[in-house]
Amino acid sequence: MCLRRSYKYQPGSPSTVLLQRGENPSQGIMPVKAPIKKAPGKTLPTKPAKEPEAVVAPVEPQTPLGPVTEPAPKVTTEAPAPEAPAENAPAEAAALAGPQAPTTAPAPAPAPEIPKEDPPSQPVNLSVEEVTDSSMALKWKAPEKVGAAGLDGYLLEYSKEGTDTWVPVNQEPILTTRYKIQNLTTGDKVLVRVKATNRGGVSNPAVLTQPVQIKEIVDRPKIRLPRHLRETLVCVGGEAINLLIPFQGKPRPQVSWSKNGQPLDPKQVSIRNGDKDTILFIRKAERTDSGKYEVTVQIDSLQDKATFEIQVIERPGAPQGIKLVDVWGFNVALEWTPPKDNGNSDIKGFTVQKLDKKTGEWFTALEHCHLTNCTVSDLVMGNSYYFRVLAENQCGLSENGAVTKDCAHIKKTGIMYKPLAYPEHDFSEAPKFTHALNDRSTTTGYSTKLFCSVRGTPKPKIVWLKNQMEIREDPKYRALTNQGICSLEIRKPSPFDGGVYTCKAINSLGEASVVCKLDVKVPQ
Repeated sequence: MCLRRSYKYQPGSPSTVLLQRGENPSQGIMPVKAPIKKAPGKTLPTKPAKEPEAVVAPVEPQTPLGPVTEPAPKVTTEAPAPEAPAENAPAEAAALAGPQAPTTAPAPAPAPEIPKEDPPSQPVNLSVEEVTDSSMALKWKAPEKVGAAGLDGYLLEYSKEGTDTWVPVNQEPILTTRYKIQNLTTGDKVLVRVKATNRGGVSNPAVLTQPVQIKEIVDRPKIRLPRHLRETLVCVGGEAINLLIPFQGKPRPQVSWSKNGQPLDPKQVSIRNGDKDTILFIRKAERTDSGKYEVTVQIDSLQDKATFEIQVIERPGAPQGIKLVDVWGFNVALEWTPPKDNGNSDIKGFTVQKLDKKTGEWFTALEHCHLTNCTVSDLVMGNSYYFRVLAENQCGLSENGAVTKDCAHIKKTGIMYKPLAYPEHDFSEAPKFTHALNDRSTTTGYSTKLFCSVRGTPKPKIVWLKNQMEIREDPKYRALTNQGICSLEIRKPSPFDGGVYTCKAINSLGEASVVCKLDVKVPQ
């Protein structure tokens, strides 16, 4: 780059040596740090005078290269004054320049300004997901505006109801939109707020609308109704009813019962509630226990209900107004009306029974008759019958039945049967021994028996004799007769009891007797 030096002098302004860039005037005018000195023994070359040129005002630089001790003179478009002779120019320039200006380092460029960043807006849709006896789970959505700096995370705080103190939950921001606060006290009511944060600052908090009570609701209350209760439960009157209904829910739900919309009578029904089931117990079921039962389990505002029906049945009453409509041949036609009391159950049919006057016993003639009339056939001619009807329901047959007042007689036909006459046989017989007495020998002190057998019609009378003397009520002797077998027991005989014994059988047609000899020995 070629530089051209020129010297100017403007009266009324400080003298300054200027360096002008001839090739690029837009770069402006730069101040020279030191004045130019003439070398000793040399003279500056002179140049011929030139026509003055119009001076264009330079554009001021955007960034100064260094500090200037004095303000630069303004450049005008006026023509400069005629230059002095070249020989005096260096001296005049040195005199006008004055003392040499000190040299200084350029100042550092200032840092570019950083635009100001805004904090994010508050989180939205803050809600409670789950509450236990010592914790609370929350969720929310990201703020609508996060700013140019982005989002660093969320800060949570909680405060107990009745206090103004907010306790920080997390020291460092979290990036998730779910958080579970631990180590809370059961029974406390807690408010929670969430703030979004970034480099621009912290947002306004999102706060729960209502305090949340810390308690455990792990499982919603739910009743598990047994399968056999999904239909009407039929029970027989007088029997016990014991129903176990399981349920679930944590903490333990509150259980309540009702019957047909009214509370249960504790005198008739007993209720036992456990942690996982409830029991309904009726010691002796009555027909008044029939109805629609409802059980409810509830935890705060959460509840579940189950309904089932119990029907207590009994045997029905007896049918009414049984009539004997007609009798012909071997057949009888009957008619009746249903019972007034059906036993709290539908009548399934009727059972017809007959009674023969000769036997006096009831026999079933027809079962499961669905009509209120029937015909009984296959009766015996010449016999007379009574009839009764029993009603039947789910519990069974009625205890009593309707009995016909009139007797139905089955008439015989014209052919009469005459049995043959046979003479009766006379079985009368005089006594006769079929087995006689045998002589016996025994020892003193040992009981012995005498046996024989006899037959006769009418039954003969048996008489025992000893040495032709009748043995009467003597405790030493015991006589027995069974089915014609006669026996005489002699208890602990002595030598005096030895002799001749006779058994005599006597009836109206005669008598018979047998004899034996008894020898009683004394041991040596």
